Amino acid sequence: MPLTPEEMSARDAWFREHWSRHVPFNTDIGLDITDWEPGTVRARLKYQPRLSAHDGIFHGGVLATALDAVGGGAVAAGHDYNLGSRFTTVTMTVQYLSVAPGEPEVLVEGVCTKRGRRLNFSRASVLTRDGRVLAEAVLTVSASGERPRVGNPEGA
Repeated sequence: MPLTPEEMSARDAWFREHWSRHVPFNTDIGLDITDWEPGTVRARLKYQPRLSAHDGIFHGGVLATALDAVGGGAVAAGHDYNLGSRFTTVTMTVQYLSVAPGEPEVLVEGVCTKRGRRLNFSRASVLTRDGRVLAEAVLTVSASGERPRVGNPEGA
């Protein structure tokens, strides 16, 4: 039986909370989800010395993690959960365009560019606060099956 609009809205809210507070690696690096709208997710990532490649510079792996989280989140945000709720990145291509200074944070934006029955596509960018693009990614994200415990309180 298809999910009602209320159930879809509740599931979307659950995933926003999950992405924001219950994905251990996202919380570990301090990824702060600031916007969760259908097809669009934005976040901030504050610089911390433990996230560096060199003094004052973000490590590329940290940026890739943020791109993956926000690009995958853009697929989840506003997704038709009747098609599944287990999100998995299938492919991700990252292009680093510039060194990413901490200055004191970067912004990360993701947009779902195409939705399919199972495969979905998104783009994500890491930007300085003044809008300079530091890195970009193109993602293919699978949405299929049911995620265990979806909708139940996490961290309890």
